[in-house]
Amino acid sequence: MKEDKERRSDPHYKFLIYIQFDHSAKQYSFGARTDYHKGQKVVVETVRGKELGTVCAPSVPFDSKKTKGDIKPVLRLATKYDEIQKVENEEAAEKAIKICRKCIESLGLDMHLINGEYTLDRAKVIFTYVADQRVDFRQLLKDLASQLHCRIELRQVGPRNKAKMIGGLGNCGMETCCSRFLNDFQTVSINMAKNQLLALNISKLSGQCGKLMCCLRFENDEYTAMRQGLPKINSKIQFEGNTYKITSMNVIQKTAKLENREEVRFVTFKELWPDKDFNND
Repeated sequence: MKEDKERRSDPHYKFLIYIQFDHSAKQYSFGARTDYHKGQKVVVETVRGKELGTVCAPSVPFDSKKTKGDIKPVLRLATKYDEIQKVENEEAAEKAIKICRKCIESLGLDMHLINGEYTLDRAKVIFTYVADQRVDFRQLLKDLASQLHCRIELRQVGPRNKAKMIGGLGNCGMETCCSRFLNDFQTVSINMAKNQLLALNISKLSGQCGKLMCCLRFENDEYTAMRQGLPKINSKIQFEGNTYKITSMNVIQKTAKLENREEVRFVTFKELWPDKDFNND
């Protein structure tokens, strides 16, 4: 479209527009010469091609300092035809997924197909898959191109991205954090579990992706603050004239388990350290 070409050729944007796409909580920033309002459907140019998105926040004056790299444009407001096209694309994608699965099976490729979707103009179909090892999919690309008659992109993702796309319920009973609000994944280490004084049972500490649960990172700073100034586990202390070893602590309930050869005692932090104020921690 002529309007699309004009907008792509003019990089001098007036507004910064924040867009969300279906099945994703992440906000992406785009440039625009026209102001758009929250809730409006728009057609945008992305690295994948043309896509339909929703304005998710009030626009702000364009500032290159608030962007990273080459910012893509908002092309125009979405039309009723665009929305119809998106629904038709989703139906076509279901058929494309079935074709792709048959091709993978016939070629005996060790890869698990997760999803498939077309760009808005149906110039390209993107297939997302998981594989343990590198996959030679040159023949697969040829087979798919001959049947789908468009550009093919195969995108490999890790187990955490797979869990984000599929969704589900976590051990807490709520929808998994990755599918609900997480935009980017950060490293979660076993030291975070140790910092929270958890039993190192990997199966219980792992999420649906098989990796350590993201909530360990969310709570890590709070546990670090609550443990500030407290002795380490297995430290020896004097209490009521006897020597004990601290074998465990509950920093939420502010209690500690003390042991020696004669007895096991459960005492509060206030009993152990009466001069320390635990109420405002």
